[in-house]
Amino acid sequence: MTSWYVITGGPSSGKTTTVNLLRDRGYTTTIEHARHYLDLQRIAGRTVEEVRAKQREFQRGVLDMQLAEEAALDPATTVFLDRAIPDSLAYYRFLQLEPDPILVAALEQVDYRTTFILDLLPLAPDYARTEDTAAQQRIHHLLTEVYAALPFPIVHVPVLGAQERVDFILDRL
Repeated sequence: MTSWYVITGGPSSGKTTTVNLLRDRGYTTTIEHARHYLDLQRIAGRTVEEVRAKQREFQRGVLDMQLAEEAALDPATTVFLDRAIPDSLAYYRFLQLEPDPILVAALEQVDYRTTFILDLLPLAPDYARTEDTAAQQRIHHLLTEVYAALPFPIVHVPVLGAQERVDFILDRL
């Protein structure tokens, strides 16, 4: 078993804030690849709308980044992941895309100590987040469903202040 902890939840649930606070406390963390992928595409001259118009390509690009990152992590190191490979399955389902075979194969190999699913906060749109409240809730439901089907513990993290959420998580390691 790895020493990796997944931080996940629907859009605007405070994942990145939580992961950044864990990093500030000295823990090894990862980045959210969907936002990173969008940022790289913007640097290359594409708009968010252009990238999102090709959802299969977008989802596969994010998945490839996530696969590469998790393959490079040391299983013995405690790491908090800002989303993980199973998140891709939830997004494929949300977008009604047939899961990529590489995703299906990867899901058979994933290994996490615990998944922390953060309860939703009010939706805060930004350049990368295009979902409305209904989509936010649907994605959150799909993420919960995907992780519940895996053989790893799930902890639901309630809405608390940012530092209190981190304390809540650390108290449950």
